[in-house]
Amino acid sequence: MSLGQSLQQRQLQRLSPQQIQLMKLLQIPSAQIEQRVKEELEENPALEMNADLLDGEGATASEEMNDELLSGLQDEEVEVPVDEYEMSNEELSEYTYDDDGDIADYKTKDDYYPELDNDKVIPIKAEMSLYEQLMDQLSMLDLEEVEYKIAEQIIGSLDDDGYLRRALQSIADDLAFKQSMLVEEKEIEIVLDKVQGFEPAGIAARNLQECLLLQLYRKGEEGLLVADDKRKLAITVIEKYFEEFTRKHYDKIQKSIHLDESEMKEVMHQILSLNPKPGAETGYTNEAEMYIIPDFTVLINNNKLELTLNSRNAPPLIISDDYKVMLKEYEKGQKQDKAQKEAVFFIKQKIDSAKWFIEMIQQRQQTLLMTMRAILLHQESFFMSGDTTQLRPMILKDIAEKISLDVSTVSRVANSKYVQTEFGTYLLKYFFSESLTTDSGEEVSTKEVKAILGELIQQEDKHKPLSDDELTDQLQKKGYNIARRTVAKYRELLNIPVARLRKEF
Repeated sequence: MSLGQSLQQRQLQRLSPQQIQLMKLLQIPSAQIEQRVKEELEENPALEMNADLLDGEGATASEEMNDELLSGLQDEEVEVPVDEYEMSNEELSEYTYDDDGDIADYKTKDDYYPELDNDKVIPIKAEMSLYEQLMDQLSMLDLEEVEYKIAEQIIGSLDDDGYLRRALQSIADDLAFKQSMLVEEKEIEIVLDKVQGFEPAGIAARNLQECLLLQLYRKGEEGLLVADDKRKLAITVIEKYFEEFTRKHYDKIQKSIHLDESEMKEVMHQILSLNPKPGAETGYTNEAEMYIIPDFTVLINNNKLELTLNSRNAPPLIISDDYKVMLKEYEKGQKQDKAQKEAVFFIKQKIDSAKWFIEMIQQRQQTLLMTMRAILLHQESFFMSGDTTQLRPMILKDIAEKISLDVSTVSRVANSKYVQTEFGTYLLKYFFSESLTTDSGEEVSTKEVKAILGELIQQEDKHKPLSDDELTDQLQKKGYNIARRTVAKYRELLNIPVARLRKEF
């Protein structure tokens, strides 16, 4: 076998260090940007805060830039091409829409309208993410380094609902490629068993059956002896009659384990009280409560919308005058020794780094404003009324094309920034949704359909709840062209159980 050499020419797209830094800064919310700026100020003595602007004398420049960006985007009209296709539940489908063109002036203010003080925004409590919960519990275990890495990989592989749907071999492959660790499936299985002992109960299960069993086992471990015989029967049902349980053939189960109707109800109560999606829990917080601070504020002023960027996102950074003077003095010297040259190089490096960071902060500011402005223009009806049914279909690509940015950039902003409105505080991601066509051919947001679906279920007779077929019929009567399986999907996304489980006796 002979080895040969060959030349290959490939074209690769790589991000520059500046672009990478900008992407990282975009992901930082208002609550953390001050800390990031503080770190840069400590590392770079050539970077300073402008004392005059901190005293409130320099707000005009920021407001002028805000007005320029917003008015420029308002005058721009972009036609979005039609490109419809099917996507998964987690993704958003494409759609087309008509630009109204007649948008309210966002610059008008009342003489007696109170000015916003972004430094006094009331923080809003945010829950710990599932990943943070589990990593916090992982840190309390006394594990070897290899076990810790495996557990970390398992936690990072969990879906949003808390399930581990990746094969153990795939996790082993990830560890081999990313961590240069060669581990066997048996080793991963041992660590997985430890992760499955974390809170919430049922976490890291590989399927629904395992999830329910983990929770039932946990009740026994916690010494909950009340109705323990029913708990053991519930374990038997899930272990041996899971298929019949999922198909709701309760009569078959009842006959197989020789229970009367009241006993069967108690066993089913044990099972139905479990959480089928442990990762969807939001009630977990620790003593160190986390808070979010809105990045934007949208208020209605004189029947017009007014957008404000939180002042934390626009720190008044400048280059140190002392460093400018030092650089000039060193450069004037005719005979520079090695020490002087090194000093000049150091000063230039720090000044360039400061200029670069200031530019990144300004670009971040502009990107945030442009993105929020585009969302505001598109969802004006919602921001004026607070009515969920007024939300128009909107996907990341629509906003990206409107402001001439990459979809990934818009995604970073939408997934980490909050806006405070007169109707509540929302993550920007909330305003993005799929489209659905009505009988009249009108494109409506799926959030509108979900809101109406929720209202139908809320108003139903709880002694005779509406089935998915009946809900589908009622939605179709209202003009929404929707299939029964889609209604079932939206119902699940709203965390609403099936009709049988909603029935009250």
